[in-house]
Amino acid sequence: MRRNEREIKDRQAIDNIIRRCQVCRIALCDGDQPYIVPLSFGYDGDCLFFHAALEGRKIDLIRKNNRAAFEFDILNEIVTAGEACGWGMRYESVMGTGRMEVVDKPEDKSRALAWIMCQYGSTEHVFPEQMLKKTLVLRLTILTISGKQRP
Repeated sequence: MRRNEREIKDRQAIDNIIRRCQVCRIALCDGDQPYIVPLSFGYDGDCLFFHAALEGRKIDLIRKNNRAAFEFDILNEIVTAGEACGWGMRYESVMGTGRMEVVDKPEDKSRALAWIMCQYGSTEHVFPEQMLKKTLVLRLTILTISGKQRP
């Protein structure tokens, strides 16, 4: 990281940023082109969870290459100045890499979907069997993670 003074090294601080975010962007490999998509998500401290339709571009890409990157950010304030070069932002961000996999077992799917619901404030989690069959659940196991901030 070029600006070492902005690096967040404390894992609890990184987790706190993730828990305050509402969107996770995942980047996938599409041949020699990147493909990025914003998603709702859940987080258990080790893995990120996503739900998806049973088919589509991101699913096709994950099946070809399960490597992924992810990004979270919180814009706290835009800092204005008299000159354009003096402007800036106060922010917190988290980035990392991992491996994506499809979650198959119904009990694992339910647990992953519960993490997604918890991210958005719901503590009631009942997932009918029919809905579990229609929903693809993805788990991204985090391999690398880093945080950055400008307070």
